[in-house]
Amino acid sequence: MTLTAVSVDDRLRLAKDAAREVGLLDSAAKTAMLRAIADAIDAASDEIVAANADDLARGRESDIGDALLDRLRLDATRVAALAAAVRDVAELPDPVGRVLDQRTLPNGLQLEKVAVPFGVVGSIYEARPNVTVDIAALALRSGNAVVLRGGSAAQSTNAALVRVMRDALEAQGLTPEAIQTVDDFGRDGARALMNARGLVDVLVPRGSAGLIETVVTESTVPVIETGAGVVHVYLDATANADWARDIVLNAKTQRPSVCNAVETVLVHRDAADRLLPDLLGSLAEAGVRVHGDETAAGYDPRVVAATEEDWATEYLSLDLAVRVVDDLDTALEHIRRYSTHHTESIITDDEASASRFLAEVDSAVVLVNASTRFTDGSEFGFGAEVGISTQKLHARGPMGLAELTSTKWLGRGDGQVRA
Repeated sequence: MTLTAVSVDDRLRLAKDAAREVGLLDSAAKTAMLRAIADAIDAASDEIVAANADDLARGRESDIGDALLDRLRLDATRVAALAAAVRDVAELPDPVGRVLDQRTLPNGLQLEKVAVPFGVVGSIYEARPNVTVDIAALALRSGNAVVLRGGSAAQSTNAALVRVMRDALEAQGLTPEAIQTVDDFGRDGARALMNARGLVDVLVPRGSAGLIETVVTESTVPVIETGAGVVHVYLDATANADWARDIVLNAKTQRPSVCNAVETVLVHRDAADRLLPDLLGSLAEAGVRVHGDETAAGYDPRVVAATEEDWATEYLSLDLAVRVVDDLDTALEHIRRYSTHHTESIITDDEASASRFLAEVDSAVVLVNASTRFTDGSEFGFGAEVGISTQKLHARGPMGLAELTSTKWLGRGDGQVRA
């Protein structure tokens, strides 16, 4: 189905109207709707992959970089994973209507605080066609309409995905206007979305630090901020050597282009002789370029000298900063200074160190003896995720269905008046 509105304002108004329809659907209807979308994505796999090939070709010509190309790429396996994620969301408990608080006033007035949809959820993101599907699925399951701005790098892929999902809604007898895109309006569409206060209820940016900063500073629509990932792993004095090596390798190399990949490893000085020779050698074998301080560089000639900029860099590539620190206090100070408050992990056999790390690190997700790659909505059991919030208001960490709802109070009385 083609988009029926020719202006940004018209599309936003159609989304606002559609939100009322979607918000009244019961759980069974929303489940059926999402199952239909998943089936449609599977059926259109060849069409989606072909559209994605066009985007990839343009991306290579424009030299957008390996990290963005990896996030942009869809093949049959990844398309199937998108459909599977929609099916997972379809089977999750409906977040709408949950009773979060209830009380009866002394005069007999009965009050309930319940979860309700936001209405219209907007998202601005870069070269991530999976976000097109994930956010649409989560928005619809939580009773919201969605307006998408996916960026020029993925324009062909996103257009195909939006068309497939809108067709699926129409085939179910539902309004396709619940899924809108402003991609064809370019930057004007993004600006209109950021300033659509009264039509869009909340905006979620996903992408580079620059994109997120632009949305946060320029938007008049309320924003749930998702942050860049300058992610740390700290190897404590008692760290198990095998765990340290395996966790760092997984956190860096399993998918280096994502925000939960580790970017800086801190090593307790007392453990450096025991841990660093094997760790640095394993990283080099995996193709990782290590940017190390003077002490770390002394353990392996392949280490390049780190600069001040390295400690604050989200590489999103097979690069890693390594620093040797005197103790846990120094590690915590380093994290306070350079972290983007996304995810941090400590590898330790000391319960006191683990407890201090959990209590004192001010990030959305803090882990003990585990890879930072677990900071993910699907890994947390959300089916998919809207993003990973690094702010402290409303939502923090991986955001799923519950984070796309607000609340309202319902009161039932029998003639009460206030004295």
